[in-house]
Amino acid sequence: MKRNRFIIMLLVILSVVLAACTNNAGPAQVKDSPKPSTKVEEAPVTPTDAKEAPMLAKLVTAGTLPPLEERLPVQADVKIEEVVDEIGQYGGDWKMPWSGPGDKWGVGQPTEEALFRFNKTGDKVEPNVAKSYEVNADSTVFTIHLREGMKWSDGVPFTADDVLFYWEHMLTKETFGKKIYDAYYSVDPVTGDKALAEVKKVDAYTFTVTHKYPSVQFLERVAIDNKWFFAPAHFHKTILPEFVGDDKTLEITKQWGYEDPKVFLVETGYYFWLHSQIPTLRAWVAKTDPNSDQFIMERNPYFWKTDAEGKQLPYIDRIVATKIQDPSQKTLGTLAGDYNLLTFDSKEFTVLKENEKKGDYRIIPWTQPAWSSAGIQLNQTTEDPKLRKLFQDIRFREALSIGVNRVEISEIVSNGLAEPVQASVPEGVIGYQEGWSKQWADYNPERANQILDELGLSKRDKNNFRTYEDGSDLTLTVIESSTDSAAFLELLKKYYEDMGLKTNLKVVDQGTHFDMKYANQVPMTTENISVANVAFRPDTLVPLRVITPWFGHYGLYSSSGGKEGVKPEGDVALILEYWDKIKASKSVDEINQLSNEIVKLHQKNQWVIGYAGPTPVLIVASNNVRNIPTDAVWADEYRSLGQGHPSQFFIKQ
Repeated sequence: MKRNRFIIMLLVILSVVLAACTNNAGPAQVKDSPKPSTKVEEAPVTPTDAKEAPMLAKLVTAGTLPPLEERLPVQADVKIEEVVDEIGQYGGDWKMPWSGPGDKWGVGQPTEEALFRFNKTGDKVEPNVAKSYEVNADSTVFTIHLREGMKWSDGVPFTADDVLFYWEHMLTKETFGKKIYDAYYSVDPVTGDKALAEVKKVDAYTFTVTHKYPSVQFLERVAIDNKWFFAPAHFHKTILPEFVGDDKTLEITKQWGYEDPKVFLVETGYYFWLHSQIPTLRAWVAKTDPNSDQFIMERNPYFWKTDAEGKQLPYIDRIVATKIQDPSQKTLGTLAGDYNLLTFDSKEFTVLKENEKKGDYRIIPWTQPAWSSAGIQLNQTTEDPKLRKLFQDIRFREALSIGVNRVEISEIVSNGLAEPVQASVPEGVIGYQEGWSKQWADYNPERANQILDELGLSKRDKNNFRTYEDGSDLTLTVIESSTDSAAFLELLKKYYEDMGLKTNLKVVDQGTHFDMKYANQVPMTTENISVANVAFRPDTLVPLRVITPWFGHYGLYSSSGGKEGVKPEGDVALILEYWDKIKASKSVDEINQLSNEIVKLHQKNQWVIGYAGPTPVLIVASNNVRNIPTDAVWADEYRSLGQGHPSQFFIKQ
């Protein structure tokens, strides 16, 4: 049995190594912006003999849908999507499990179509919804060109008016519950003052974004912060209070099944892909209620991409997401052939590998720039003042780190695939620090208990759990959004309680977990850090908004301009200073140096504690599902599975 597991381990390691050898998608240094007057755009490719899916051809014949040439942009502006292996075939369903509308990103990321997206190598962005762009000499003016003749999924033209509407009536007015993204602020390199960009329409298919100060990484930040820098104006004019009045918005809110207009506007302005009533630019459009047992998305007849032979994408007709109640249903359904394309973490590798031939699927490992595969975040602004003081004491974090046996964690949680190391930037990723992975990584329960005693936690209650110095209860509460980490958390609870730290584990649904994070009610959670480049994606390492548990309401302080939240101090405040300098920087070298300083502060403080190193994400695909890359990086910045450009996936008959 041990020999079999060793062989399996070798197979997955070999797969990852081979992928890395051919993979150009690893994170890379930030590149300089284009030279003055350089125009960056796609080489014009004219699709010939354009074709469409049979289900759409029937609608054209019936007269209920315009001909294909009237639905695509003008020929020179059609986006030609490269295929991974071969020109695909039309038809079939992409079958996946999901936990319901709480898992909005489960269908959101793979179907996303951003204004700009990261290229395959992950070092810069390329036009996507946008056709091209120009940048002036000092990176203050960005001129962005859209695709002439491009249409929303309901056939209404998509123009610069949709960009301006989004900017003027949604983003800057925060109608969908989000503050103005950091990408749109430039920083004075002398005073540190921030200035909001100006967005102006040039013509129907051109607009400009003008910054007061240089913004070298504006396009990269937009590709991460505000991927859809647009919205269907013709739809939102029918629901926004600014246009229809508060009473009418309330009436529409209730018609849609919501009680609170604020919640309704978040759902329709931010999570729009879940709603069939809302026009989209995505390859697939919602067709059913996301609260149904099956959420179905169907091909967009006005999708603006083709392959090199002029065949309109997507190849796959529908996405069928079947609601599951328990994570075990995901594994069992895969083995039974109920799903044909989905993802797993390494915990399921052994059972998936053993059934690969029988299940007629293959496992494709994608590397990821994660800091760990099993770790814990301690909210530095947690509401309980006693607990907050404890979490902010670096000695307490050291005790939690060395009081846990990482070797056992790795064996049980990752089948031995993960190294028993500290949460840290992995080697080969920007920000790697020599020796960090070994920091507080050795199992030393005696020293851990000594530290806890030194912290004044030497008193015990009748159950032998530690109390505060005044004898009051001390309980660590870990709040999760699923049971996926159950095995790891049970082990963690055992080790923490061996140190005398009473530990409670609580599971809530994903929506509730998100709301609790925003309300600063998650003291501890297992959420991981995965960052390809802090300069590109600072959110998990820099407290700019409420998103990452370790910094809690430090993020609210930043996003509210100091009106709410907890004022950052010490090294957390220093991180924000470094970030402001990055924003004001005029050179890539300076950006990279400052980014490294931010990472070093994380190494020094270890706000995120890891107990097992990173493992690959496993893409499990039926053998007839084709055009899936084998050399991609799974990163939120690249939109996870979306980095494979799913509109060119197909099912071979």
